[in-house]
Order: sequence, then C-alpha cells, then structure tokens
Amino acid sequence: MAGSLGFVPTMGYLHDGHMALVRRSLAENVHTVVSIFVNPAQFAPGEDFERYPRDEVRDLAMLRDAQVDAVYLPSASDMYPEGFQTYVDVEQVTRRLEGESRPGHFRGVTTVVLKLFNAVQPDRAYFGRKDAQQLRVIQRMATDLDLPVEIVPCDIERESDGLAMSSRNVYLSPRQRSAAGVIHRALEEARAAFDAGERSAATLRSIVTGRLATEPLAHAEYVSLADGATLEELEGDLTCPALLSVVVRFGPTRLLDNVELG
Repeated sequence: MAGSLGFVPTMGYLHDGHMALVRRSLAENVHTVVSIFVNPAQFAPGEDFERYPRDEVRDLAMLRDAQVDAVYLPSASDMYPEGFQTYVDVEQVTRRLEGESRPGHFRGVTTVVLKLFNAVQPDRAYFGRKDAQQLRVIQRMATDLDLPVEIVPCDIERESDGLAMSSRNVYLSPRQRSAAGVIHRALEEARAAFDAGERSAATLRSIVTGRLATEPLAHAEYVSLADGATLEELEGDLTCPALLSVVVRFGPTRLLDNVELG
C-alpha cells in the first residue's frame, strides 16, 4: 500500500453513493484522485447528455471537504481531440441488457475509462455495484488488456426507502420519487424467495414483474435473471450465482438496480 493511488471516476453531480467510493479509496490508499467528466461518447442521440445534472462548484466543495488529493476535470476536447478514431470494444458481456438497450454505450464507457486510467495511473479504481453490467465490462477490459489496476467493487448505497442512489434521481417528480421505492421492494421480495429455497428463474423473474406491476407509474423496461459472470439469461432452475437486474422507467427517467443471488 506504500504510496498507493486510489481513483474514483465519476460524471459529477455527486451524492453519497459517490462519496462512499471516495471514502473507501481514502481508507485504502495513501492518495486519492476523483475525476468528473460527463462522457458524451456513452450517450446515444436523444439521450440525456445535454440535461444530465451538473454542479461542479458543489462537487468540488464536497471533494475538498473529503480531503481528496486531486480532482481531474478534463474537457470533451481533451478526451476526444479532433480526428479521434480509436475505441475499446468489450464483446460478449456487452451484448445484452444495457448493451442491447443502448447500442454503443459500453464502447463509450470502456474507451473513456481506459483513457482515464492512462491519465491517472491508479493502483486501484472504485466502481459501484449498482451499474452491475458496467462493473463486469470494466473488469473484463482490465483483465483482457493486462491493465495494472485493481478494480474494486463497492456495495450499492441506498436511500431510506431502498432506492439506489443515482444522479438521475433528481429527474423524478415528487410522486415518481415516492413510487420509485417499489424497485427495491420487488428485488428484495425475489431475494427473500430465493433465500427461502426458490430456484426457478421464471418464478423469480415473475415475482419482480408482479411487484413492479402494482405501481402504475413504474414501467419495467426489462427484468433479467442472468448468469452472474457471463450475463447470459438463465432458464430452468438456478445452479450458479446469478444477477437479478432491472431497468424501470418513471416517465422518461431510466432507473437501474439489481441484487446478486447465491
């Protein structure tokens, strides 16, 4: 750990989920760097890049209070100068779920994360488990490209009603925000069934779908029960660790969440 450098890449508009990653890096490393960059390459046309919440002054004050060593604030032209044409593609693990819903998204994620790693040169990099597929994609990239960085997964930070902390929660109206707690309740209901011995993939998915259907404002984009490593959808009875993940829309706002089973 002597001289070790921890790194927390963010898109800003920081909340306690981000700060939990920062606190862990501070505890485990001699130095900590945080980046703030809203990455245009991971937004498809028509997504929320322009309206993605930003508050750099507030973010910097939070990081100053936390006593991080440095904040990296690249511009889009720094990251993607004129003539830029090189991207990183992780293949199989990006094909489903968010990769299917948002074509090109993970190419933008992996490219910017590799560039950030090259700029910061961290020993450890901290990522939340809320973006479960993103975490696996970055782990795969780090392994496949022999990157000299340890990818450290960190538990999901939640609001008092269980809603996973996310910068996009600010988009929710008061009524939507009140309703959004149904996501965590649905996942926890399925986890309780699993803990009680239920192993049917179809049954576990239907528990989540059924609970989400009780909330009129919640529109499930997908409910997935997938192999925890490959993210291939599971059928029949579960015989391996699994990822139960959802994307639920409240109006135009997409919210992700998941629980790991087994």
